[in-house]
Amino acid sequence: MTPIELAKQCNFSVINEGEGNDRQIDGVYCCDLLSIVMGRAKANDLWITVMGNLNTVAVAVLSDVSCILLAEGVAMDDAGIQKAKQQDVCILATEQPVFEAAMCAAKVLSL
Repeated sequence: MTPIELAKQCNFSVINEGEGNDRQIDGVYCCDLLSIVMGRAKANDLWITVMGNLNTVAVAVLSDVSCILLAEGVAMDDAGIQKAKQQDVCILATEQPVFEAAMCAAKVLSL
């Protein structure tokens, strides 16, 4: 399933489509500490976080996640959105808490 398809199923907002129609989601990873994400997130994971800044986009690129999902109503800052557009990073957003967003994704993805 692609990030854009998942967004429709879980009512997530699309902030930046990026490669959201081209990438597949293979897993879900929840973490806010960027150094841990760099070492532990897997390629093609849906990364759920409350960190909405430029560094989040950089870590998404380094970790090769399929997309970023900002939870808890957190917004991506303007610099992060611009970098995501340049790097084709898909960014989704939700008002849901991290746990609930992860549960919806896991259910829809049959994980």
